[in-house]
Amino acid sequence: MKELYELHAEMCKVFSNPTRLEILNLLRGKEMSVTMLIGKTKLSQANISQHLAIMKYKGIVSSKRDGKNIYYKIVNPKIAKAFDIIREVLAEKLMKNKKMAKKLR
Repeated sequence: MKELYELHAEMCKVFSNPTRLEILNLLRGKEMSVTMLIGKTKLSQANISQHLAIMKYKGIVSSKRDGKNIYYKIVNPKIAKAFDIIREVLAEKLMKNKKMAKKLR
């Protein structure tokens, strides 16, 4: 069981970076090349590649080469579901905090 907790913690570390979360959201349900990701995020090729390498090493994304381009995709669609659940919880928390702030005014 400890091994499962350790794997869970390692995966959560991947999700602790806003750039990686943005990349995961962009890869939702589709493959994208590094060039496409650069265009969407406005980040450097080195920065995007570094984050993709971390996610690939952790088994979150996979890649395939097509000529000069490397395309990435999310390995398991459940990763996107987990991403959505966490965002829903955070959105609910933000709404609750805004309501509380209004009451305090």
